[in-house]
This record gives sequence, C-alpha cells and structure tokens, in this order.
Amino acid sequence: MTQPSHRHPPTPAGHGRRTYRQLVFGAGLTSFEVVCQQTDLLVRADRPLEAQTRERVLELRGQIEGYIRRYPDFATTLVPWRADALAPEIVRNMIRAGNAAGVGPMAAVAGAIAGSVGRHLLEHSRQVVVENGGDIFLKTDRPAIAGLYAGHSPLSMKFGIQVAETGDGVGVCTSSGTVGHSLSTGRADAVCVVAHSCALADAAATAIANRINAPDEIASAISIGRSIVGVLGIVAVCGREMGAWGQVELVPMQGKKG
Repeated sequence: MTQPSHRHPPTPAGHGRRTYRQLVFGAGLTSFEVVCQQTDLLVRADRPLEAQTRERVLELRGQIEGYIRRYPDFATTLVPWRADALAPEIVRNMIRAGNAAGVGPMAAVAGAIAGSVGRHLLEHSRQVVVENGGDIFLKTDRPAIAGLYAGHSPLSMKFGIQVAETGDGVGVCTSSGTVGHSLSTGRADAVCVVAHSCALADAAATAIANRINAPDEIASAISIGRSIVGVLGIVAVCGREMGAWGQVELVPMQGKKG
C-alpha cells in the first residue's frame, strides 16, 4: 500500500534493485523478503519467520483496506484525520502520527506497517529489523547503521545514521521528493527521522520533506520538525547540502558490510 500520488518522479539508477536496502549491523541474523501486493518487506531476524510475517501483513492490510472502504477519503486526504477510537489499532496509529506531524494519515502507512510487523515478530525473535520502502523498524542487541539513500545527491549512501540503542524498538523512516512514488510537495532528496514510533517517524519525515524545495530551506524545515512531539532526530539532504539535529550520529558508509 502506497501513499496517493499525483506525480511520479524519475527513478534513480539502482532504485529498482532496492539500492536503499543497505542496513549495516552485526552479523548472524537471517534475511528474507515478504511481498504482499504493494507491501514489499525485507526482514532480518534470529530465524526465518516468513509465515508469521506474511500473516501479519495480510491482517494489517485487511484492516487498513477495510477502513478505506468505509471512509474512502482516508486514502487521499492530505490533512490530519479525526480521532476514531473504534478504528483498528494500526489505523489509530496512522491517525495519531499524521495528526502529530500535521499531515494525512496515509503519510504514515509504510512506517506503521513496518512497526506493527516488527513488534509482532518480537514475540518470535529477540532481534528484528523490518524495512518497508525505506522505512525501518529496528530492535537489535548492538548498534545499527541505516544507510542514507538520497537518490542522485552526491551525498547518497556516503553516510549512515547510527542508532546506538534501539531500546524496545525504534523507527528510522525516510521521505523524498525526488525518489520513489510517494507524494511529496517538496524536493528534498532525503529526510530521515528517528522516533520510537515508526508511524510517527514516517509521518514526520513526510512533513519535513514537504517543506524543503531548495538546500537553503533545510535548516528551517528541521526547526519545524524539532517541534513534533516524539521525534528524536532528523537528517535532511537536498542536493549537495545536509543538515541534522537530535539523537542521530552520522558515520561514513565506506567499507561497511551488511
């Protein structure tokens, strides 16, 4: 499930091969992919959990799609959605995240699915990494580094965001106005947000990316992103410029191995 989009930016070389799927951390985890319609996950866990992952994805997609059938505007609105105590949990997470960031709930859908799948898999594995279209849920025993993919920017994959402590799970989500098919009103090559809630990280990344149309707007967009309650750290890239704030440590990617 993807966000509604009114335009399709050029796809950078390598994007079709999931170039951004370069997450670096300690060896020893099993990797597998699960694809259910538009949801395409890369998962790393202590052991193969394809069946549990697929079952959870189908459940979550069914809940979101059922809500959209009931409220069609939910799928297309670009503004916060009213709270709904009777909605499925994943829908409530999307609504809360969108409201916190000032965007529509579908801006949080990829992160919400990654986070919900990741927390479900923690019932079967001590360590879990779930990547969904560049949005990542992390729960690892050691520091993790998520490579920062920024399309044609010369800074793309030159740096990674190191997460020293993942606690009981953390979201590392990226939005772009130049990569992929998700809706963005800005031209940022990448905005990556770290938050305990994967849904919030996704929605906040969208909100911040929407405000960057040129490198000189990075600082002001990050300043606004800092005001979103629950955001722990931000990295933004536009062209040759980069800005960062909060609980993020940038490390060079050269020589890293996944």
